[in-house]
Amino acid sequence: MNKQQLAAKIWESANQMRSKIEANEYKDYILGFIFYKYLSDKEIQFCKKADFTEEDIKALSEEDEETVNYIKKNIGYFIAYDDLFTTWIDLGKDFSVDNVRTGLSAFNRLISPAHKKLFDEIFDTLQTGLSKLGDTAPKQTKAISDLLHLIKDIPMDSKQGYDVLGFIYEYLIEKFAANAGKKAGEFYTPHEVSVLLSEIVSNHLKDRKEIQIYDSCSGSGSLLINIGNSVAKHIDDKNNIKYYAQELKKNTYNLTRMNLVMRDILPNNIVTRNGDTLEDDWPYFDENDAVQTYNTLYVDAVVSNPPYSQKWDPTNKDSDPRYSRFGLAPKSKADFAFLLHDLFHIKPDGIMTIVLPHGVLFRGGEEGTIRKRLIEANHIDTIIGLPPSIFFGTGIPTVVIVLKQKRVNTDVLIIDASKGFIKEGKNNKLRASDIKKIADIIRDRQTKPKFSKVVERDYIRENEYNLNIPRYVDSSENPESWDIYASMFGGIPVKEIDELEKYWQAFPNLREALFSKTSEVNAELKVKEINNAIKEQASVKVFKEKFDTSFSDLDTYLKQELLTNMETVNVPREKTVLSNDIFKRLETIDLIDKYEAYQLLDNEWEAIKIDLEIIQTEGFESAKVVEPNMVMKKKDGKDVEVQEGWKGRIMPFELVQKTYLKEELDSLQKKENRLLEIASEYEEIIDSLSEEEKDSPVLNDSNDAFVTKEVGLALQDIFADVESEEINTLKTYLDLLVNKAKKPEKIDFINTNKQVQWAKIEASKDGTFSKANVNKHLFALQSTFTFPEDSYESKIVKTGKLLEEEKELKKLVKVEKAKLHLATKYTIENLPNEQVYELLELKWVQPIVTSLNNLPKTIIDELTSRIIKLSEKYSTTYSDVAKEIKVAENSLSKLIEDLTGNEFDMKGLNELKVLLNSEN
Repeated sequence: MNKQQLAAKIWESANQMRSKIEANEYKDYILGFIFYKYLSDKEIQFCKKADFTEEDIKALSEEDEETVNYIKKNIGYFIAYDDLFTTWIDLGKDFSVDNVRTGLSAFNRLISPAHKKLFDEIFDTLQTGLSKLGDTAPKQTKAISDLLHLIKDIPMDSKQGYDVLGFIYEYLIEKFAANAGKKAGEFYTPHEVSVLLSEIVSNHLKDRKEIQIYDSCSGSGSLLINIGNSVAKHIDDKNNIKYYAQELKKNTYNLTRMNLVMRDILPNNIVTRNGDTLEDDWPYFDENDAVQTYNTLYVDAVVSNPPYSQKWDPTNKDSDPRYSRFGLAPKSKADFAFLLHDLFHIKPDGIMTIVLPHGVLFRGGEEGTIRKRLIEANHIDTIIGLPPSIFFGTGIPTVVIVLKQKRVNTDVLIIDASKGFIKEGKNNKLRASDIKKIADIIRDRQTKPKFSKVVERDYIRENEYNLNIPRYVDSSENPESWDIYASMFGGIPVKEIDELEKYWQAFPNLREALFSKTSEVNAELKVKEINNAIKEQASVKVFKEKFDTSFSDLDTYLKQELLTNMETVNVPREKTVLSNDIFKRLETIDLIDKYEAYQLLDNEWEAIKIDLEIIQTEGFESAKVVEPNMVMKKKDGKDVEVQEGWKGRIMPFELVQKTYLKEELDSLQKKENRLLEIASEYEEIIDSLSEEEKDSPVLNDSNDAFVTKEVGLALQDIFADVESEEINTLKTYLDLLVNKAKKPEKIDFINTNKQVQWAKIEASKDGTFSKANVNKHLFALQSTFTFPEDSYESKIVKTGKLLEEEKELKKLVKVEKAKLHLATKYTIENLPNEQVYELLELKWVQPIVTSLNNLPKTIIDELTSRIIKLSEKYSTTYSDVAKEIKVAENSLSKLIEDLTGNEFDMKGLNELKVLLNSEN
C-alpha cells in the first residue's frame, strides 16, 4: 500500500470510528496517538543502533536510572518497555485505557531538561480527552484499541518512513479540517495556499546558506513545514533551516510541535511558544532566562494565516516597536496588527507573506492610515487576490500580501488570481498550474492582461491608497455584444472576427482562407468544413510541424530522466527540471499556454513521484512486487478488511494485461461485451411487450420454465420441484411422467409445465439428468415451434435462449477473469528487467507525451468552436424572427375563430384577434 492508499484507508476508518465526536476534537486523539507511536518507535530504533538486545529493550524501566538518563540525553525523553506503543499492541485483550494514562503521565516526567520546552505537556490534549472516547472504561479501551490498530502499520523509520508519516499526518489534518466547519481555520491552511506561499518565499531565499523561518499563528504547523520543504530544495543542508512557531490555542500548539518533531527536524532547530502573538511579542527571549537572552529576533521569512478580523486590545500599545511606526489597528479588527508584528520580525533582506481578508485593501479609518504609511515606506511588494471559498469553513474573500523591509523598486505588483481554480465539493482549490503561474509572475514581475499589473506608487496615491484589486486589474470576461447590422441582415461582423486576432497573428493568411468580406463591416464564411479547412491551411500545418519538431525527442529525454536515472534522480526537484525543459520547447511556439502544459505534467507527476520514491527506498525489484488488495466490506454489520485479489506494488494489472496478456484479455473482454449486448437485447424485448403480455403467467409465475427478471426465474431453478418426499428415485419420477405426459403441441406453448416435464423425460434418456441437459431439450422442443417474428411467443423463446446464453457466459467470464488475474500476478513477479523498463515507459512517459502532443489539436479545435459559434450567432436575423412571429400570430388568429364561449369570452377573444392582426 503506498502512502496515499494508507492515508485514505486510515481516514476512512477514523471518520467512521469517531461516531458523534466532532472532527475538530477527534483529530487530537488520532494525531496524538500517531505522535506517541513515532516517539516509541524512535526510541526502539535508537536502542537497536546502540546495540541493545531484545532482552535489553524488554528490561527498559524507569527504575534503571543510568539507562533512563542515557536515552534521555540522546533522544530527549524516555519510555519504559511497558509503555511502548508496540507493547500496548502486544497486550491484546489485556490492554486497557489505564495503560495509556500511565504511559502519558510517565512521559511528561521523563523528558530531558534540554528538551523540556519541546515536549512538555505535549500530550495534555490527548490525556484530558480520553474520557470523551466512551462513558465507561471498557468503551474507552475499545475505542483506543481500535485507534492503535488502525495506525500501527504507519512506517516511522528511514527517510521514506518520515515522508510517509508526514504525508499521512498532513492528509488527516486536511480531512479533519474539511469536516470541522468554521473551526478548521484555527489549525489548517489549505495545502495549495501553503504551496503558493512556499514558492514565493523559497524563490526569495534560494541563495542563502542558513535560513530562519517563523509562523506567528502556526496552527498545526503545516504551513511552516511546507515553507521549510520548499526552501530545502535550494539549500545544501536542510539542517541549516531553523523553525520558529507561536500558537495561542494549547491543543493546536501541541499539533505544531508534534508535526515539526515528526518531520525529522533537529530538536535544536525547533523553537516554539504557546502564547498570544499580539499581547506578548515573540520571538523575543527565552522565558527561562529573560535577562541574559533578551534579544529581538529577526528572521529571513515570516509566514502566517492569522484569524480574520479578530478583536484585540490595542491599549498601551502605542510605544510597542512593532506598531509605533505605522499605527494601531482598530480594536474590532486585528488584521493589520498581525501584519505589523510579522513585518517587524523580518531582516532587512527578508520577506513575509500573510493571508488576510480582502477588506484590508480598502477599509478606511486606522487601517487606511496604516496602509498609506506602509505604501509610502515602500514595504508592500505584491498583492494576490485568491479564489473565493478556498478556505474550509468560510467563504470570505482573501488575499495574500507580500511585504519586504527594503526594496529597490517603488511599485506594487497586483495579481487577480480569483478565476483560476477547480471545484472540489463545497470548496475551490488552486491547481498546480495556477500556483506556478502566480509564482512566475511574481518572480519576473510581469504585467499580464486581465491577470496582473505592476502599479506605480503615484497611481496608487491618485487612488488615495485604495488597493482594491479591481481598480487596477479587470479580470472580468468581456460582455457579449450584438451587432445591429448583422442582427438585421445576417453575416459575421468584421469587428468580431478581429477579436480572434491572436489566431490570425499566429496563422498568416488563415483569416483570408476562411472569410470573405461582404461589406465594410460584414463578412461571410467561404468554407463549409471549418475544422478541416483550418487543419489544411499552410500556416497551421507549419505550426503543427514546428510543435512536432520541438517535441520530437521528448520521449527520449523523459526516458533518460525517469528510467535511466530512476534510482538516483532527485525526486523533489525533478518536476521543476522537467517543466523547465517543456517550457524551453514551447518558447518559439505561439498560442499554446505553457501553464496548461505544466498542468498536464502535474496530472501525471504524483503517480510517478510515488513510484520513484518506492524504487529509491525499496530497490528496483519493488517493481516486481505483488501484494494483497485489501478492501473494506460489511460483515455482521461491521466494516472489516478483507483481501480481494492482488495488485501490483507499482505495476497496474490492467497495463500488464494490455501489454503481455492481450490475447487472454481480448477473449475476456469479448465475452463481457457479449454480456452487455445480451442485456441490451433482453431489455429491448421486454420494452416491446404490451402491458397485457407483461402480466401473463409466463412472465410472472415463478414455477414456469422461463428465466430471470420480468420473464420469470423458474428456468434457473428447474429442479426446484424434483427434490420432493414423494419422489424417491429418478425411475419412479420418470414412470409418473411417462404415464401422464406426451409431447406438447404448439398450442400448448403457454403451458410451460408440460414442456418442462417433457424436457426432463428426454434428458433422462441421455443418462444425464442435469439442469443444463434439461434446458437443452427444452429449447430443442421450443425451436420446433414456428411463430411470426414479432409474436409474443417468438419473443419469449428468444428471451429464454438469450438468458441461457448469458448464464453460460457468466460462468466462463468468472473462470477466465480469475485465471487472467493469477496470470497477471505471475507475470509481474517474473518480469525480466527489460520488460519492467518497458512497462514503466508506458506508465510514466507515454501519458505525458500523449497529452502534450495533443495540445496543437486543442488549439485548432478551440478556434473551430469559436468560428462555428460566430457563424451561428447571426444565422437567424431579426427579419426571420419577425416572420416566424407573424406566422404564429396568424395561426393563433385562425384558431380563435373556431372557439366558442359566452358573451364576455367572445369579446375578449375578438380583442385578442384584433391585436394579433394589428400591424403594430
